[in-house]
Amino acid sequence: MGGGFGGLNVTRALDRADVDVTLVDRANHHLFQPLLYQVATGILPPGLIAPALRSVTKKERNARVLLADVQDLDLDRRVVGARAPDGRQLELPYDTLVVAAGATHSYFGKDQLAEYAPGMKTIEDARYLRDGILAKFEMAEIATDPAERAEWLTFVVVGAGPTGVELVGQIAELAHTVLPRDYRSADTHQARIILLEGAGAVLPPFAPKLQAYTEKRLEEMGIEVRLNTLAVDMDHESITVKGPDGLETIRTRTRIWAAGVQASPLARMLAEKAGVETDRAGRIPVGPDCTVPGHPEVFAIGDMASLDKLPGVAQPAIQEGKYVGRVIKDRLAGRQTPPFRYFDKGTMATIGYRSAVADAFGVKVTGFLAYVMWVFIHVMYLVGWGNRLGAIYTWARALWLSHNRGNRIIALDTARQEAAAGRTPAARPPAILPRDTPPAAPDVPDAEEAIPSTPREAGGTG
Repeated sequence: MGGGFGGLNVTRALDRADVDVTLVDRANHHLFQPLLYQVATGILPPGLIAPALRSVTKKERNARVLLADVQDLDLDRRVVGARAPDGRQLELPYDTLVVAAGATHSYFGKDQLAEYAPGMKTIEDARYLRDGILAKFEMAEIATDPAERAEWLTFVVVGAGPTGVELVGQIAELAHTVLPRDYRSADTHQARIILLEGAGAVLPPFAPKLQAYTEKRLEEMGIEVRLNTLAVDMDHESITVKGPDGLETIRTRTRIWAAGVQASPLARMLAEKAGVETDRAGRIPVGPDCTVPGHPEVFAIGDMASLDKLPGVAQPAIQEGKYVGRVIKDRLAGRQTPPFRYFDKGTMATIGYRSAVADAFGVKVTGFLAYVMWVFIHVMYLVGWGNRLGAIYTWARALWLSHNRGNRIIALDTARQEAAAGRTPAARPPAILPRDTPPAAPDVPDAEEAIPSTPREAGGTG
């Protein structure tokens, strides 16, 4: 269950093993989440970071891919209940179950904020943010009142982890480098970009040296970095923050949430079925071999599993996926598998053009060298040489040669949905995906019924 880093690596590890693999996901693609922000800021097209799962697994002849939404888990009967795109119910029996459903946004108990500050966990999220960001510049060009124009050109990102830092860096480059000569009335140099962080430093998990460099570099790029500052309320035209100087309301039409994550709702479902408790982030505890307590035939891996306080990044999911594939093959051969051991390859984040921070193998690097390391690592973890070469070409064209963005396509309807009412379009899937009550199968429309003008986008992975 799940075609992300964990599920895909299990599938690949079981290639040519004496098993039949069924890979179930709510989307038909494998998503390279670390580069989502580049889709959201018009650098990369979605296809380069989201190849089709069927294409990715086509060499694994013992694997099949199903597009379906998991609705129920019957651990006693060993059956997964899922819902197909047309609403029909599927029963998928298993001998071994691997749940790698990933994570979604966390609004820390204030899920109502999702309407005003979308997060970024899926391709749909990234495309929605891209449309919204570009639409705000279009509205700034139309606005004649300076106060209104300032609201359109104010961008607030909540959360200064790697995602938040990377987002504000690219929004700043978009406003200060890419767009200035494209507009006549709006001066995009005047864009106000604010990064909010509740902790006392940006990139909280990183070393102090890297934090200090990142904050200094962001400020040099014209970004307002506000530390020890929490978002306490917001509406469609503003955000209220609480910082060292008390409450302040910032007028803005763009608020982006990058402050936290929680495990997929499937983690809670699995925990309830197995009779165990999830942690505060909704993750299910697993044993040293990644199995769910009391159910050696059920594995949970990646962002939805709690094991040795591992971070919610790609590497644990990749390594756990490979390990679980090995465990399954060892069981078939009657061999014992040693407990899972995580190899920490370090962390890194890009700040802007030729600027990044990296902590790899105990070495802390900043600036251009860290940027080169970041490019190399991210290219190598993309799936397929076509996507790797495509990403390098697109980066060379967009960031190094022309300083332009080739993926800035929006239409009037898109801009109207985002800008006219200033709120989340009805066509966008909710950031928080409830699973308590399975959705009813959709009614089949009569032949005479009009086709809706705005198609409903598919949900994220999970």
